[in-house]
Amino acid sequence: MDVERFRRSPVGHLVPLAGTDGRTGERYDHFGFVPDPLGDPPSLSGGTWTVVSRANRSLGALEQGASLIPNPGILRQPTLRREAQSTSALEGTFAPLDDVLAAEAVGSGERSAALAEVLNYIESAEMGFTWVHDRPVTTGLLEELQSVLVRGTRADTAQAGRVRSIPVAIGSHGGAIEDARFVPMPPGVPLRSAVDDLLRWVADADEMRVDPVVAAAMAHYQFETLHPFNDGNGRLGRLLIVLQFMRSRVLSEPLLSVSPWFEARRERYQDALAAVSADGDWDSWVALFAEGIHRSAVDTGERLTALLAVQSSYRDRIRDSGLRGMVVDVVDSLIGSPFVTIPMVARATGKTYQAASSAVQRLQDVGILDEVERQGVRMFRATDVVRVTTRPVRRSAP
Repeated sequence: MDVERFRRSPVGHLVPLAGTDGRTGERYDHFGFVPDPLGDPPSLSGGTWTVVSRANRSLGALEQGASLIPNPGILRQPTLRREAQSTSALEGTFAPLDDVLAAEAVGSGERSAALAEVLNYIESAEMGFTWVHDRPVTTGLLEELQSVLVRGTRADTAQAGRVRSIPVAIGSHGGAIEDARFVPMPPGVPLRSAVDDLLRWVADADEMRVDPVVAAAMAHYQFETLHPFNDGNGRLGRLLIVLQFMRSRVLSEPLLSVSPWFEARRERYQDALAAVSADGDWDSWVALFAEGIHRSAVDTGERLTALLAVQSSYRDRIRDSGLRGMVVDVVDSLIGSPFVTIPMVARATGKTYQAASSAVQRLQDVGILDEVERQGVRMFRATDVVRVTTRPVRRSAP
């Protein structure tokens, strides 16, 4: 970490950090960066406010579109699974999105370590979504989410599920703390207090009339800078964005995927966060963050519209073919679960294996399902749904 650059920070200060590296046995004497508690929103340029306003409009359009859908919850799974895959890739854990979408159909047999970690994120996110419907985000909640996130991974240590009690370094290619791109504040009571302060600020942001996009940008910076856990901070920080929008009633359903846009701009994202700490450059960070929220909301909205169009086309095929009964129920579930097996269909509909097999065959006959095999499991894929869910983010958005 460039100590001299951070020594001049207008939004935080350095504190000494000394000890012995448990991996090498070498002593280190360095510094960690402690951000000041969040307060009033920073002064922003007119250009940044323009981007913030556009992000708010895009979030409003996404929420309005969701409100017109009889069952918007069915769209949660494709959005969440896409976010899970991308947010994990941003932290260096990669599992193909096809594998993530097919995980339920494959079952809990042999899974790669990367896929298991991505699925941990889905479970953690669902816990968070359920919690924030009627409760504010707390440090205890974040600890529980982090313990689920790292379960069964190399980070599933004594540190899992609690604010860290060890120092950490970010972007240390050589392994030494002195080589790190950034060193967060040391562990201890002040770190936990800083996390508590952040979450109180998040809970009070609406009463302080802080713009929700600006509030999310400020909270995301603070969380990532505190880096309160030994692992999973990036994924939890991006999840906190959606939880914050849900708590402030910007979104009623978690139908926003933010990580694909930031994943494609990893260096800009990291540099903008660092510039707040080093130079107090809130304006550039909020502008970048708001642009990401805007483009993510537009992309998510377009993708959900395309999924609903696929569902409508499937219904048309069913109607034109004269099919009725459980086939209609299966078709309506495919935008949420595009990979199915016959036992899955039987369980979901409460019908016999034979009836489920017959329904799947009919859906193959009209070109809705294609038979595929994954890890030795015979399953059926709604190819049109998979194509929409897995298509790349557009490089530009209106």
